[in-house]
Amino acid sequence: MTRAAQFRETLDRRPILGDGATGTQLQQLGLAPGQGGEFWNVDHPDRVRQVHRAYAEAGAELLTTNTFGGTSCVLAGHGAAHRVRELSVAGARLARDCAGDRAWVLGDIGPFGGMLEPLGDAAEDEVALAFREQAAALLEGGADLILVETMSDPAEAVLAVRAAKAAGAECVIATYSFQQSSAGYRTMMGTAAGPALAALVAAGADVVGANCGTELSLDDYVRLTAELVAAAAGRPVIVQPNAGSPRLVDGAICYDESAAQFAAATPRLLAAGARIVGGCCGSTPAHIAAMAPHFSR
Repeated sequence: MTRAAQFRETLDRRPILGDGATGTQLQQLGLAPGQGGEFWNVDHPDRVRQVHRAYAEAGAELLTTNTFGGTSCVLAGHGAAHRVRELSVAGARLARDCAGDRAWVLGDIGPFGGMLEPLGDAAEDEVALAFREQAAALLEGGADLILVETMSDPAEAVLAVRAAKAAGAECVIATYSFQQSSAGYRTMMGTAAGPALAALVAAGADVVGANCGTELSLDDYVRLTAELVAAAAGRPVIVQPNAGSPRLVDGAICYDESAAQFAAATPRLLAAGARIVGGCCGSTPAHIAAMAPHFSR
């Protein structure tokens, strides 16, 4: 049985605990705002390992590679479009080394950083090729699953899911970023949970959900989870909340929702139907450790 198949079998039996933020953890270790964290997979691998190991020791069963901005489209902004394979393979290997047999590795793919035609000037075939290139490198480096995350445009999310499948991914998890609006929870493109998730399901995503919501409380995430479950067409749902909204305090970015608050919200998220729960921006190994007692292996 492949590791992806083992993941599916486990998810059928019980909920799974994810990890937390990578970027904000690396910033605490010296990553400058605006600096591409993916370069640390080669330049400071010890610090990336430190983050992965802390999450594994906290009880996370999913370790997310440090490759969120690893497509050629994003790396081009750093003059490094040619380094996709190098940085994504390295990132997957670092997570694989730390995961061992106790966690699955999620090969992380974030948005390409632009707008698709006709709203923008990015051609779908070029973006799809960029997503496929990164997905192939992540799988080469040892990723068990592909995570397509923080999407706002269903069209872009569909391209990424299909590209990951075409690259050979056995299992693809896909999440949107939602925000509160007068019409309820919507992506930045104004798409509600129903049509957003329907697009992912049609594209072949195996697990669907949300991460990195803008100005959403943990109570919001509980309500959003119920909407996602209703819209998921039977697919398992993943929810990874931010630890509150970021605030600038004495030049440092702070997040207010504590590990104890995450622990208290976890049974409510699970009761609402989430099958995977983790954290996003501002969450730490302490948040994951506080949530761990609600998950049985």
